Amino acid sequence: MKKMDILKLKVGKVTGRTGLLLKKRSPEILMIVGITGVVTSTVLACKATLKAGDVLDTAKEKMDTIKLAHATSDKEIYSETDYQKDLAITYVQTGVDFVKLYGPSVTLGMVSIGCLLGAHGIMKKRNIALMAAYKAVETSFKDYRNRVIEEFGEEKDYLYKNGIRQEVVTVIGTDEDGKKIKTKEIVETIDPNQHSPYAVFFDESSPNWSKTSEYNKMFLQGHQNYANDLLKARGHVFLNEVYDMIGVPRTSTGAVVGWVKGAGDDFIDFGIFKLDSPKARDFVNGYERSILLDFNVDGVIYDKI
Repeated sequence: MKKMDILKLKVGKVTGRTGLLLKKRSPEILMIVGITGVVTSTVLACKATLKAGDVLDTAKEKMDTIKLAHATSDKEIYSETDYQKDLAITYVQTGVDFVKLYGPSVTLGMVSIGCLLGAHGIMKKRNIALMAAYKAVETSFKDYRNRVIEEFGEEKDYLYKNGIRQEVVTVIGTDEDGKKIKTKEIVETIDPNQHSPYAVFFDESSPNWSKTSEYNKMFLQGHQNYANDLLKARGHVFLNEVYDMIGVPRTSTGAVVGWVKGAGDDFIDFGIFKLDSPKARDFVNGYERSILLDFNVDGVIYDKI
């Protein structure tokens, strides 16, 4: 490959990557340009206002001269038609002066507003595309679960979803005569790291957390009840609203997923009484002050309300 071809290839890569980065950051760029333009147009308008007095004074002097000529001159020399014509010219000239004075400010302001609206439009389209992609993934996952249920039953689906494994273990016991015997039993084990992407820790990082475990349990139960009342009254609850209630940071996912009446379980569960989780049992019994909350969201509800 010739040196010139290699140079063109490198330049093409740099240009292409730069264009991609500009396209990716276009909403932020338009937002910055728009805000800067609005501020600048305001400054220009203030400066123009300072000069507006001179334009008005000039217009007033011309108007006074025309009116004086109309009142004192002979009608044959300075007719009514000439008077009206001079007034019209003065009005037009004054308007042109004001356009020149405020034109840059108004034009810049309109362009700036256009940039802000453009940034909003780009972000809106991207949000719609992201929501559609998320919805497609969610639908695919639900179809997969339905196939598992159809093939293996709801129990297996529950085990797969929650990362629960069934293992056969040997248990040593005694029979009626007191002799030791070995029996086989099926036990369920759960991976503590298996949880949904909506799970959050309620711990000391939350401003509502307390060192008293009983208070934490009552607090979470109370807000779970309140969230269910809100679902019944309003018909929908976003996950971010629940995050706000318990004092944990919002997420981008929480802005589109949540609960809708008639779309799922019809109740909100924080996962406090998760019997298959030893940590949850310790929290309920007062041995733990923190807990990993895993919510039974219905999925994307942004397009259902």
